This record gives sequence, structure tokens and C-alpha cells, in this order.
Amino acid sequence: MRMAQRRCNLAWLALAATTALAACSGAPGNGAQQQAAPNAAEPRAPDGRRYLSQPLVTEIYTADPSAHVWGDGKLYVYGSHDIDGDAQEDDLGGHFEMRDYRILSMDKPGGPVTVHPVALDVDDVPWAEKQMWAPDAAYKDGTYYLYFPAKDRQGAFRIGVATSKSPVGPFKPNPQPIKGSFSIDPAVFTDDDGASYMYFGGIWGGQLQRNTTGTYDANGSKTDLEQPTQPALAPKIARLAPGMTEFAETPRDVQILDPQGKPILGGDTDRRFFEAAWMHKYNGQYYLSYSTGDTHYLVYATGTSPYGPFTYRGRILEPVNGWTSHHSIAQWDGKWWLFYHDVQLSGQTRLRNVKMTPLTHNPDGTIQTIDPFVP
Repeated sequence: MRMAQRRCNLAWLALAATTALAACSGAPGNGAQQQAAPNAAEPRAPDGRRYLSQPLVTEIYTADPSAHVWGDGKLYVYGSHDIDGDAQEDDLGGHFEMRDYRILSMDKPGGPVTVHPVALDVDDVPWAEKQMWAPDAAYKDGTYYLYFPAKDRQGAFRIGVATSKSPVGPFKPNPQPIKGSFSIDPAVFTDDDGASYMYFGGIWGGQLQRNTTGTYDANGSKTDLEQPTQPALAPKIARLAPGMTEFAETPRDVQILDPQGKPILGGDTDRRFFEAAWMHKYNGQYYLSYSTGDTHYLVYATGTSPYGPFTYRGRILEPVNGWTSHHSIAQWDGKWWLFYHDVQLSGQTRLRNVKMTPLTHNPDGTIQTIDPFVP
């Protein structure tokens, strides 16, 4: 059964790659918004809608893209490498069995995408047992830093760090996770003054609700605080020490407020934080974006400090084909871009593919909402 499913997946990949070429003016890595005329062979969602963008690569499954432009002007995408494992799908993400990282790079928007060799494998990390989930990267003084979550042998997610002199690795991990780290989805933002901050956390399978006291509680809530009328669990922030491998302070909450200045509540599932915090700065304003998880939106809030508080402003991306939404935002080649994933290639929650599309800031600082489909 498993082999038959894999053969089906490979056939899907071949079809998607061929039809993507037919539908677009460039290679499958074309990141521009696609407006090609409909044709019978064009990939479509199960409900018949056409996709706004095509997968950056089709030879492997990719997800959770963290995009960066370093000094050489190329774009690098640090993301998850999905695999077709045997775990049954569940609400805590046990079916996301990723075990290594493969980095993507591009010389220009719409150009060919290079899939680099394995940058880091779970077997290389002394403290980690499984589930190498969404990573991020940073650069300082000639060294590249890869930040990654993984479960330790007690089943708790921690965040590790690995280093390399190359943006694509291989990366050498530190022997222990970052002291004081927990949960998932590290995202590192370096401000104009050179200070770097890590945002992290996720509920449900991300275990944020099992770390409310500072100690992991394996028997804690399955989902969140289970208090829908109380402030929702918040992502965490901690400034990094100058060496970039440890926290310089105890992680604190990132407060997200509604437009009336009140905390977003746990029951407000269209706006509350679920996972995938990301930070970018535009015209001096800080933009915290994140996924709402089970309601499938990418949304954002703005503030005047990397610590917040942040005021909810709206949606960045409407729901994609697939359960999860996890993204990044980067400026490249004079434009702003949104990187995200869906399940166009496989149709399966556990096997995703990374995409990119232009992102527009309005004159008032708001972000235009993107529909991942076109009429």
C-alpha cells in the first residue's frame, strides 16, 4: 500500500512539473503571479480553482519557507523537508516526520531553483530524536546560523542551533539545545542596530501550552489554555546574545492586541496566534505575522518595537489547498515577496510544496490580502 502510494505521488510530481511548464512562461520556479489562460492540463485545486503560483521545486517536498537574502544577492530558502512516513495523521502533528534540512537557492525571481545537499540531519544532533520542523537562519561576521526545533528523547520540543561558513551548509550543531528554549518555529530578526531577536512558539503539537510554567508538562493540554474568554497564548521573544547561539534574556510574551487595545482572546480563532511567527520591518514599523492554524489564515499585526505590543491589522493570505499555513516575508530584487506552502503536488497534508508571490504594502502601511487562487 505504501509503495503504491509513493508511485502515485511520483506520478503526480511528473504531471505537476509538466503542466506547470505549460501554464507558465518560465521554469517551475517562476515566483511571479501567474495569469496564464486556463487549459485542460493546468494543475487545479480539488474544487477546480487555478493556483496563483507554482511550486518552486518538484523533486522533493518542501514546507515552512524562511527566505533570506545574504550579501551575495541570491535568495536562500530554509524550510522543512517533508517525507512520506508511516505515522498516522493526528492533531498534534505526529505525521510530520521530517528528519533533515535541504536548502533552496535562486539567483533571480523566476529563475532556476537549486536544491542543495542535506545541510543537517537529525542523526547529527546529539540531543534530538525526531521531527526536525520549521527552521530559520541568520548571518553574522562570516558565520551562518541555522536554528531548528526538534523533539528530545523525552518528547519535548527544544530549539537548537548549528553553524556553517556556507549559507547552504553543511551545518555543525551545538551539542545541546539553546538554554531556556522550548516549543517550535524559531524566527530570527536582526534590527537596523544589529541586535537579533528570536520569535518562537506554537500551540497544539507545538507544545506552547505545555510550557506555561517554564517546565515541560507532558500531560498538559492538548490544544491551548482551554480558556476561550481569556487572552490567547502568545508567541515568545528573546534577544540573542552577541554570539548568536544563546538567549541574552529570559523569553517573554509578545502581546497581540485587537484594534481597541484589548488582548486577542483564545476563542478568537480567526485572529489568535497559533504558530509560525515572522518579523519584518517596513518604513520603520515592525510587522509581526503568524498563522492562525485551524482557521488557516496568515495574518499580521504592527508595532513600534520588536517586543511589541502589536495591534492586529488584517490578513495576508487566505486559506490554501492544505491544512497548514507557514510563511516568511522578504525583500528581494526591489520587491517584497511572500513565501508560503500548499499541497498542490501531493494532495496530502504531510507532503507540501513551497511557493512565492509578490506582496504589496499599501501607502497607509497595511498589506494587501492575497488569494492563493485566481479566477
